Amino acid sequence: MTGDTAAESLARLAAERVDHRFKGLPPDADALTVGELAAQRRNLFTGGFATPVLALSAERLEHNLKLMETYAARHELAFAPHGKTSMAPQLFQRQIEHGAWGITLAVPHQVRVARAFGTRRVFLANELVDAAALRWIAAELDADPDFELICYVDSVRGVELMDAALRDATRPVDVVVELAAGEGARTGVRTEAECAAVADAVAGTRTLRLVGVAGYEGEVPTADTERVTAWLRRLVALAADFDKAGRFTGLDGIVISAGGSAWFDAVAEVFAEIPELSLPVLKLLRSGAYVSHDDGHYRKLTPFNRVPEEGALEPAFRLWTQVVSRPSAEQAFVNAGKRDAAYDLDLPFAQVIRRDGVERPATGVSVTALSDQHAWLATTPEADLEVGDWVGLGLSHPCTSFDKWQLIPVAEADGTVVDYVRTFF
Repeated sequence: MTGDTAAESLARLAAERVDHRFKGLPPDADALTVGELAAQRRNLFTGGFATPVLALSAERLEHNLKLMETYAARHELAFAPHGKTSMAPQLFQRQIEHGAWGITLAVPHQVRVARAFGTRRVFLANELVDAAALRWIAAELDADPDFELICYVDSVRGVELMDAALRDATRPVDVVVELAAGEGARTGVRTEAECAAVADAVAGTRTLRLVGVAGYEGEVPTADTERVTAWLRRLVALAADFDKAGRFTGLDGIVISAGGSAWFDAVAEVFAEIPELSLPVLKLLRSGAYVSHDDGHYRKLTPFNRVPEEGALEPAFRLWTQVVSRPSAEQAFVNAGKRDAAYDLDLPFAQVIRRDGVERPATGVSVTALSDQHAWLATTPEADLEVGDWVGLGLSHPCTSFDKWQLIPVAEADGTVVDYVRTFF
């Protein structure tokens, strides 16, 4: 990153001018800065915003941030939420302020974004073999002694490519061996013997330093609590075996990392059983979808359904659309489609209708399909729906909701917009 502090880098976002690049914002706000527009505290429904417009709930966002901070602390877990969910440096910073150890990312571009806004700790949940990106990361590490990065390795060949690209680096890159979640899983080393071979390859370099093991339990085939727990115990056993074999040398601690957004209760349970190793253990959880949660996929899968005594996440997104056609009593169309709403896991959910400032449940209204710029609505006789009505849609899958919007209003319950979240996809 540059010499700017994180606060200075984030402050530059408020100086960006509002214009045609940003969907849904008031047309008469052009030429204002984001900060000036936020200071006006316009109302989402009466302040000139144009549909479709995606909004985040200020209250629910804060609730989710606090809940996961409390959960991680209660279970003595370090937390590096997956930043690919939002790619929003403002949210990265709020997550860090709410106790996050750092931010997990997936590809070099995402690391560059995080570094541009002052992120000091990055967990890169991927094997990185791109020489240009590795040289850039090496330069960042060399230039900033406070920058910490941990990266996956999952093959001897990958280790060889990383080593070749990093020959001129001063600081070694810290790596964790990724244990695959089983045959047919995504990435990762399939067997413990192969993990040992990868670790040996790392030990044979001066450019890489083995600091732990990691993986993603969400890829366990036909995942259930028993299968996920069994894989997590394999991961812990691998760390213990590596430690016994003396593979962790010259370190302050050992990293053991797992945890998407569907099984972090199992991660907490198994990580609480980690035996005493030769060094302190950083138990690193990486759940990311919690920040906005959703009304579909993660609402069904969240571990808080299994442990309700620990609290509950709240869906923070709502996509506001407008009825533009009502061709029959059984059908209507609103002006948001695949360009605006996540649809890879579930179609959006019709939740509320606004007319003349009055909001009511979207009874008898459902989304049946999406075109590029329209949602197809099926309506029953009880649905009171007219052209011009605003329809609020709940969304499924945060990762493919954030990426369709570059500047997202953050609104309080009464519609007052108090902030704007900038994304970088």
